Amino acid sequence: MAEITAAMVKELREKTGAGMMDCKSALNETGGDIEAAVDWLRKKGLSKAAKKSDRVAAEGLIGLVASGNKGTVVEVNSETDFVAKNDTFQGLVQHIAQVAHQVGVDMDAIKAAPHPTAGTVWSAITNAIATVGENMSLRRAADLLVGQGVIASYMHSPASLGLGRIGVLVAIESAGKTDELMAFGRQVAMHVAATNPLALDGSGVDPAVVEREKAILMDKNAGKPPHVLEKIVESGLKSYFKEVTLLDQPFVIDPSKTVGQAAKEMEGKAGAPVKITGFVRYALGEGIERKTDDFAAEVAAAVNG
Repeated sequence: MAEITAAMVKELREKTGAGMMDCKSALNETGGDIEAAVDWLRKKGLSKAAKKSDRVAAEGLIGLVASGNKGTVVEVNSETDFVAKNDTFQGLVQHIAQVAHQVGVDMDAIKAAPHPTAGTVWSAITNAIATVGENMSLRRAADLLVGQGVIASYMHSPASLGLGRIGVLVAIESAGKTDELMAFGRQVAMHVAATNPLALDGSGVDPAVVEREKAILMDKNAGKPPHVLEKIVESGLKSYFKEVTLLDQPFVIDPSKTVGQAAKEMEGKAGAPVKITGFVRYALGEGIERKTDDFAAEVAAAVNG
């Protein structure tokens, strides 16, 4: 029989959220085969995390950390908003955001990073799943850096310090006054939270999206001479970019100017050239397909069961 090591017990515990002695028993029963041990625990009803892994986790919190010339944002999901209001879960998300800020946004590196009470971040997540009784996941992480300037941030619907439902980072490149840059950057971050631009400017828009817009414009104007159609498409794309790119959008703080024009005007207050070089916007649960329960079928199953 294979020797059951502490590292094997630890790996199995992280995979399943089961207790240490249960993991050791599972490994003994399966000759040290980790995957077989996972199945053994599931059959015994001892794999707490695995039983919840197929549930949709679309609630949770966005965690955000910004300091100096770097900012980091993460999304940690839970099944219900109720759990997101729990102090323990909030502390976990804050810790994960701090870890990502330090080690970078590679998911494996974040999960393997130390946790003060659970060994690793991944262990802390699986322990929380087992304790709370809901599926949870570290879904994504991103960071933003600037060589000289500031990273401004904004958290919409804050639940606690650095936690909320929409988190935004904005990179402002400038040698100007930090306080002026931060104030302006926060306004731009609020704008990004409200308008959800696709890209910084037209060059950053996904080429597939641009081609789709071109096709729509050409279909709407089919039959016109080629030289006329070309100008219509060019004009239509300019209008589209004004709607979806940050620098060309009307600034929500003052719609009489674009965000790009506002940045140019800020140069007087900052005392140096000002350039918005990037942004990150995370909205909780965006892109997650939520399961729609068939309530009638659920009731019928309960009655027939």
